[in-house]
Amino acid sequence: MKIIPVVLSGGSGTRLWPLSRAVLPKQLLPLVTDQTMLQETLTRLSNWADVGDPLVVCGNDHRFLVAEQLRQVNLTPEAIVLEPVARNTAPAIAAAAIALKDKDILMLVLPADHVITDVAAFEAAVRHASVAAEQGRLVTFGIEPTQPETGYGYIQSGDALVTAEGCFNVARFVEKPDAVTAQQYLDAGNFYWNSGMFLFKPSVFLTELQRYAPEMVTAVSNAVAQSYKDLDFVRLHEASFAESPADSIDYAVMEKTTLAAVVPASMGWNDVGSWTALKEVQPNDAAGNAVRGDVYLKDVQNTLIRAESRFVSAVGVEDLLIVETSDAVLVAHRDCAQDVKNIVDHLKANGRSEHKMHPRVYRPWGWYEGIDIGERFQVKRIMVKPGERLSLQMHHHRAEHWVVVSGSAMITIDDVTKLYTENESTYIPIGSTHRLENPGKVPLHLIEVQSGSYLGEDDIVRFEDTYGRH
Repeated sequence: MKIIPVVLSGGSGTRLWPLSRAVLPKQLLPLVTDQTMLQETLTRLSNWADVGDPLVVCGNDHRFLVAEQLRQVNLTPEAIVLEPVARNTAPAIAAAAIALKDKDILMLVLPADHVITDVAAFEAAVRHASVAAEQGRLVTFGIEPTQPETGYGYIQSGDALVTAEGCFNVARFVEKPDAVTAQQYLDAGNFYWNSGMFLFKPSVFLTELQRYAPEMVTAVSNAVAQSYKDLDFVRLHEASFAESPADSIDYAVMEKTTLAAVVPASMGWNDVGSWTALKEVQPNDAAGNAVRGDVYLKDVQNTLIRAESRFVSAVGVEDLLIVETSDAVLVAHRDCAQDVKNIVDHLKANGRSEHKMHPRVYRPWGWYEGIDIGERFQVKRIMVKPGERLSLQMHHHRAEHWVVVSGSAMITIDDVTKLYTENESTYIPIGSTHRLENPGKVPLHLIEVQSGSYLGEDDIVRFEDTYGRH
């Protein structure tokens, strides 16, 4: 039976701040390799003969980044389904199951932000699970624990399934334990970390969800029935989806159903839920340091250092987390990795933007990056991909100067359209209708200088937009 990966690409990854932020969360970042975590999740399945095109569920703000990242690895999705509001994993999976219920397939539900280093072991676990799933079981994957971990929930296995090798009945799910209980689980030998990955038939999952959470099925079914296409995306009906209870698949179904089964596996799995978890899946030097970027170390031990934009040096320290981005720096003891989320809470409470976005902001046409800002002025660097264009727009409060650095720019100002090349510039007065596009074969780079009484991104009136934005 064909397997359709259903990849859940939600969440903001606050414990990986300052690299992971709401507009660009950890699953869309290249944290471990040169591919993003979403791309790693998708490409580890791409060579399997019986795996079909993936269905990705994500939020509206991430839709263009998700589509671009799939394009970069030459994957055409079954669909990119947009959640209008976050409702946890059960409604997201339900939406995918309803969309796929008429297909003779198995759904392989995968978070987009997990690391799996032993792909062969992962594939073997899926093969075992598929036998039970075809027999009508809801199968989850239990990770064989290597330490008494208190940061994960656990699954206790029961009797082995006679008809499916390597599969066991689920005896119970248990919450994150304290250290003593975690050690007892490790000693027992039949407790496994809850990976959050699942394999089942869409129809079986929906039947069980109807049994235990019928109001969720009603709301999500209405949202799917009233969904509509928007470019390459499927938008769920907002009001209907918002009526769904917010719940995880574990609480909504897996902890209640009699059909739950577990496949224990050791596949080099890590959910990369903190900077210390990321350090575990990166190469460490002889002193136990994990280093990425332009870094100098002397007498440093057991430390993660990540430099994104500048030279970072560390001398005579140990057991630290040091993460540098162009607008923020994190320094923390590694035992405080879970407390990084408190920084994000502080930024939100004080109305700051560093929890939400990086200085470089991605758009469907390319990106822009803040260079300097002051009273009544702002300077940005803009990159437009070949063949792409910004919306036809105007501003009430700011004028703009554009200087082409490289590439070709087709610029429309009111009724005049003109081609500009390297070292040429133009001025856009307040209130003028204008558009920027790249007609060439190479990326267009330009410098934008804004001046005026208000420089916020919401001072944009769009008259026409290729990407359907309002």
